Amino acid sequence: MKDILPDLCDLYPEQLQIADPIFSSYGKRQHFCGEVVTVSCFEDNSRVRELVAENGKGKVMVVDGGGSKRRALLGDMLAEKAAANGWEGFVINGAIRDAAAQTTINVGIHALCTFPMPTEKRGLGDVGKTVRFAGMTIAPGDYIYCDLNGIVVSKQPLALP
Repeated sequence: MKDILPDLCDLYPEQLQIADPIFSSYGKRQHFCGEVVTVSCFEDNSRVRELVAENGKGKVMVVDGGGSKRRALLGDMLAEKAAANGWEGFVINGAIRDAAAQTTINVGIHALCTFPMPTEKRGLGDVGKTVRFAGMTIAPGDYIYCDLNGIVVSKQPLALP
């Protein structure tokens, strides 16, 4: 295990947005970072499903599900596809499911909670828009850093300690 956020906060205190401590870690990777790709959706993971099929090397998908805890925006099959396509991880302002299986998939996942119900697939949602949640404003192309200490966002890539 590696604690990267305390060191980043020591080195770059003026450059970081720090997420409110409302997320839990569910993925196999307990620390992960990368360039942000944003998705805005509410109880419909159609856009997440589309993006995990793309090359995600060096990228973290930030999904603003409006804080809904009634439908899971990420399950084990989508997480497996994301890992296979090189995604570093997910930050989800919403729920996930298949929590036990997710701990075995080589991807980082921070989410609000788990909930067993899937989403409806209606093709709704937006990719590439600025999102706001957990006391942060996150734009596509920002850089996000996650570990068991929380989540921070920077406008530029940071040298890891």
